[in-house]
Amino acid sequence: MMDELKTVIASNIIRLRTAAGMTQAELGEKLNYSDKSVSKWERAEAVPDIYVLKQMSEIFGVTIDSMTGEKDTVTAQNAQPFLPYRRSMITTLSVAGIWTAALLLFILFWILGELYWIIFVYAVPVSLVTVLVLNSVWYEGKYNMYIVLFLVLSLIATVYLTFLRYNWWQLLLLAIPGALIVFLSFRIKRSGE
Repeated sequence: MMDELKTVIASNIIRLRTAAGMTQAELGEKLNYSDKSVSKWERAEAVPDIYVLKQMSEIFGVTIDSMTGEKDTVTAQNAQPFLPYRRSMITTLSVAGIWTAALLLFILFWILGELYWIIFVYAVPVSLVTVLVLNSVWYEGKYNMYIVLFLVLSLIATVYLTFLRYNWWQLLLLAIPGALIVFLSFRIKRSGE
């Protein structure tokens, strides 16, 4: 029974990987495994754990059930190659939309005779919040610590620049404890981990 399951999973990995136009090394890189591990899975010498199967199902755009099911349930049409590129494109387009809206507001105010350059400063934290949300949803928060750190620093800078005429440079000192709090909060582990 287990050998049969290994064979089915191996066949499905091969089919999906080749349909996506990926090498074993490219798939291994996306999963943070070596090409040797991928080769073992494809030769049915080992089975990836459930977390890796979940990652592969997301990469190929199929369900975990179809990865462990019979060969006929997975076809080349099910495979969605380059899904991570689509995600990064959506993120890029979202951020570009924010900056386009900021530019539009700047131009509208400029036409009305006012120059509000601070609009572009506000676009930075809004962009970072967007990236943080999309990164949390699609990449399980892999780089969230850095995004949150830049978000905190950009918020401090935004407040300072908003009230620049008062020269409240002391606000910039908040960057040190802010960065420390972000770093320490991401080091907190649940008990038992």
